[in-house]
Order: sequence, then C-alpha cells, then structure tokens
Amino acid sequence: IAGRSQTTANIEMLFPKGKSKALILSYDDGCVQDRQLVKLMNKYDLIGTFHLNANKLGTANYLVKDEIQKLFKGHEVSVHTFNHPGLTKLSIEEIQYEIVEDRKELERLVTYPVRGMAYPFGNHNDTVIEVISKLGIEYARTVNDTYGFEIPENFLKWHPTMHQFSKAYWKANDPLQDSIEINLFYKTIDSFLQTKDLAVLDIWGHSWEMGSDAKKWTETERFFKYLSARSDVYYCKQIDLVDYIQAFRNLRFSMNNTTVFNASSLKVFFLYNKEIRSVDPGETIRL
Repeated sequence: IAGRSQTTANIEMLFPKGKSKALILSYDDGCVQDRQLVKLMNKYDLIGTFHLNANKLGTANYLVKDEIQKLFKGHEVSVHTFNHPGLTKLSIEEIQYEIVEDRKELERLVTYPVRGMAYPFGNHNDTVIEVISKLGIEYARTVNDTYGFEIPENFLKWHPTMHQFSKAYWKANDPLQDSIEINLFYKTIDSFLQTKDLAVLDIWGHSWEMGSDAKKWTETERFFKYLSARSDVYYCKQIDLVDYIQAFRNLRFSMNNTTVFNASSLKVFFLYNKEIRSVDPGETIRL
C-alpha cells in the first residue's frame, strides 16, 4: 500500500503492534462440528470467523440457537444467508431477504452488529455485490483460492488464500493426490511465514468436512498448532482486519508526508522510510 504524495517518503501499512502478517480462519455453515473446531482454536489461542445460516440452526446436524453466543465468544459470527441459496439465481428482493433475515437473527443471537459474510457456494456477481453493499455488509468472502497473501482492494470480492488442506480429500480414496495437496497446503503456509512482505493468510473451509474422521481432525490440530504463537502474526476476526485496513487508508497525511492525522478509533502502525511508527486515535504527529 503506497504513500499519499509524490515525495520521497515511503509509507507502508503494518498490522497492530507493528506486525507484518495477519491470519484469518474462516468457516461456513454452522454445523455441529463447529463445537470441536472452536475447542481446538481456543486451545491454541486462534481466532475464527464463522459464517452461519440462521434458518438452518436447530435443524439436523446444525448448531442450536441457544449456544451461538457462548460458543463463538471471542470469535466472529457473520452472514452466510438465511437459507444458503445460490444468490446469483435470485431476484434482488430475494437476495435482500436472504441477507437481511440472516443478519437480523444472528444479531439477535450474538447481540452485536454483524457486518460481514461469505457467499454461499462462493456465488456472486455485480448485482449481488451492489445489493449487499446497501445492507450493511462490509466484506464478503468468495471461494476463489488465490494461494497468495494480498489484501483485496474491494472487500466485497474477498478472495481467500486457500481451502483448508488445499484440495486434499476432495476425491475419495486418492491418497497420492491427497499427499500432493497437503504438501501444497503447508508449502503455502511456509511461504506466508517466510515472506518479508505485508501478508494476509486467509484459510477457509467447513467443520463438517472433518466429520468424525480422526485423521482429518489430527491434521486440523497440526496446522492450528503450526500457525499458533507466532510473534509477527496478527490473529484476528475478519471484520477487525477490515476495520484496521480502513483506519490506515483513512490516515490523513500532509502534502509533504511529514505530518499525519488519525481520525479513527484505532491505533495505526506503519513503516515510514523503513522505520516503524504509530499514531494513536485522534492524534496528529510529526514524522
């Protein structure tokens, strides 16, 4: 992310506390296996974003409404539509219904504003994006894996890094392909951990994919442990990352980049000519 003027000053965003990496763990649907997934996340002090279908809660194999607030304490609950339809096949009114009803019920359950979402099946187009942008949705995750770590310019087209385990286990009884995909998964994680550039690792999936398979749960715990307790990683809810990036983008620099004003409520960190600097909420500082 570049500076704000044509001076020689080089300004680059850093994450909170001057960290250069951020991790998002994003899971969809709200099935009962989320209980085991959250337990593992909490064990390793990881933070998840969980996209739920409110109208499916309380039905077979789904979480029940009374447990949502307690189960996801410290994590983020986000929209996944009321009934999980393919949004591109719906009318504008039907899209509005699916987003609004899901938001309303999830907000009733968690008692805070729900501001993000994941597209069911990843399905989206310009019409869907235009509709959700007017309904209080500030980011929307697709399923278009990039295997990269860049911050999206448009938060409503948030393409993740990769699916959990890459594409391992997508075909039954294919251990060779599973091994190739698992190796790619960890190679991508290692690239994230080793990069010197600003980087966001966004891993997505569904807890029901692990089901009752002990091997898959062991693999989940393995990669959770591997990513945990990294001093240069910002562990965050997806909406927190959005808020922080917006705070940086809204910093107001003087024409010669020697003064900056932070109009946000967040402390913002950045590199100024390769030196780590920060500006408190509401503060103006000379650089």
